[in-house]
Amino acid sequence: MFSRKWLLASGAVGVIFFGGLGAYLYISDSTSPSRSQSSSKFNKKDGRLFENSTITSQTDKVEDEPSALFNDPAISQAWGLKKSDAARAWSVTRGSKDIVVAVIDTGIDANHEDLDKNLWINPGESGLDSKGRNKATNGIDDDGNGFVDDVNGWNFVSNNNKLDDNHGHGTHIAGIIGAEAGNGKGITGISPEVSIMVLKYYDPKVPNTDNLKNTVAAIRYAVKMGAKIINYSGGGTEFSQEEHDAVQEAEKSGILFVAAAGNERSNSDQHHYYPADYKLKNIISVTAIDPSTQVLNSSNYGVETVDIAAPGQNILSCLPGNSYGYMTGTSQATAFVTGAAVLVMANKQAFTATDVKKYILSTGDAQTQLASKTRTSRQLNLYKALTILDQGVSASGVVTVNVDSMQKLGADPNEAPAGRAANEVSTFGRSLINAIGGKPKPSRIGTKASDGDNF
Repeated sequence: MFSRKWLLASGAVGVIFFGGLGAYLYISDSTSPSRSQSSSKFNKKDGRLFENSTITSQTDKVEDEPSALFNDPAISQAWGLKKSDAARAWSVTRGSKDIVVAVIDTGIDANHEDLDKNLWINPGESGLDSKGRNKATNGIDDDGNGFVDDVNGWNFVSNNNKLDDNHGHGTHIAGIIGAEAGNGKGITGISPEVSIMVLKYYDPKVPNTDNLKNTVAAIRYAVKMGAKIINYSGGGTEFSQEEHDAVQEAEKSGILFVAAAGNERSNSDQHHYYPADYKLKNIISVTAIDPSTQVLNSSNYGVETVDIAAPGQNILSCLPGNSYGYMTGTSQATAFVTGAAVLVMANKQAFTATDVKKYILSTGDAQTQLASKTRTSRQLNLYKALTILDQGVSASGVVTVNVDSMQKLGADPNEAPAGRAANEVSTFGRSLINAIGGKPKPSRIGTKASDGDNF
């Protein structure tokens, strides 16, 4: 009798526990940001997912492990900086405040000790107006762009200039891109000298918002206000003509668009993910790797649609409230590539967005394990992106490449027959020549009419 009662009681406890766990997981999933019609309703088949990164740990202090270059305490804890050869890259350039990066995300902690000095300042909304009032707070659209007091960017969720990050993701991404260097605090961003334009398209505290509409509006704002690079971590499986046209507008304005490949655990060649998969020349699609250069199980991949891999597992960066923590996902990898683009633009000021894209993709480290995961079979290398093409540049700007001297650097997956591993294909020097102006790369998935796919 006792054992029977014990079994019944145990069964009841199990039902309650697992039922409660299931309810919790359901609620947690249902509150995940979405770019579809409403952020409070998510259709798993075709909804627009926001990067579902979670904070694995958080602190307001970091251990003091000084760097040879900077005195930021946590710099040596960031494996991604070592993996992408950041220290040597910083010996070439640390970026430039003239390069404006629009971070379309959840907002930012504008008072964060590692970010406040690297925020973009709208010149039309700073200084004093004719009555001696601060343009940033006078309640007037001083520059006539349709946005009042948009001194650091705009909140497209609530349609105001309040950029508070109620999620943490936007602050984390901004830190990877451009946390201040040498201030003795926290971390160092990939491009520690940069101007970050904050464009908020999602807020977990504001239900029933159209995140896709906010995204499109944010892209158009970035174009209008002179951004050089757009960093975007969201996306979804359905094609949006309006979004495509907005990114195309950015392309025409010479803006590089760095997009997350997504965390759908799928092959993007078969199951497209947008905006990363739009057929536009200014897009770099980025997937995430771990310290062993394996693409994360959660990350999307594709030899036709995903361009390059970058560090994305347990990345240390800024969080609201002058704190720091780790996040994982293609969002974090995307921020690495955006930071790289800033460094390249600062170092090669005459480069177009297309030039920057080609050089980043061509100078990455070829890795066999990425041959079936990305179009280039490469992982990001910041130092090579800045220096390898300096070899053989004449005074007139004409580039001559010594292919023989490049052979040790790896293989060119773009020359490989389908299915052949990276170490079986031709040399890195060939891809370098292609990047400078050779044959076109494989086309990206684009409009419905371009390739006959049903989206």
